[in-house]
Amino acid sequence: MMTGTTLRRPFGITAAVLAVFALAGCGAAARGAAPSPQPVADGQDAVARARADSARHPYTAADVHFMTVMIGHHSQAVAIAAWAPTHGAGPSVRALAERIVNGQQDEIATMRRWLADRGQPVPDAPASGAAGTHGTAHAAHGAHGAQQAPMPGMLSEAQLRQLDQARGAEFDRLFLTFMIQHHRGAVAMVERLFGTYGAGQDETVFKFASDVNVDQTTEIARMQRMLAALTLESDNP
Repeated sequence: MMTGTTLRRPFGITAAVLAVFALAGCGAAARGAAPSPQPVADGQDAVARARADSARHPYTAADVHFMTVMIGHHSQAVAIAAWAPTHGAGPSVRALAERIVNGQQDEIATMRRWLADRGQPVPDAPASGAAGTHGTAHAAHGAHGAQQAPMPGMLSEAQLRQLDQARGAEFDRLFLTFMIQHHRGAVAMVERLFGTYGAGQDETVFKFASDVNVDQTTEIARMQRMLAALTLESDNP
């Protein structure tokens, strides 16, 4: 009796274990047979991610205004920097101008995409060259009405003409002087955004504005050193 019982017990356990594995295999097969979700189109996926981000960190009217007018602000800097090769800029100024063009064009694309993903009006991409620099301020303010305060740091019509007429070392001096002014304006716009209650909580806006603050503050210091060296060279030919 003891022997028979001893033999039957492992058989019962083995059968139970096999049954469990069989059920698990059926479950896995059933799961494997389930249709995989269809991929979402890139554009739809971007909008979905933007909406999910906005649900976690709701954006404000101040965020929309900042991203809209900063497109115009960046566009003027890009257009001015594009003059460097045609206006006889020195090697160091040309290298700086190229970094500004490449970096701020990418940031303009980011801002335009952020606005589009949230169903907000997207400013037209300004034309390059002198005509583009003269039109960026008007285009950016037009999106939010004439009652908005002027964008800090933007070059005036007189400053644009003065820079466009300069060549060589004089262009370098004016470019650095005016671009320092322009960058300080962008930093002031970031400070205004973060000083507005509830603004800057959206993940993309926060990262972008923080990067602008750091990058342009760093470039201001670099341009101040370049301008000081240029002044020293002109004083000691």
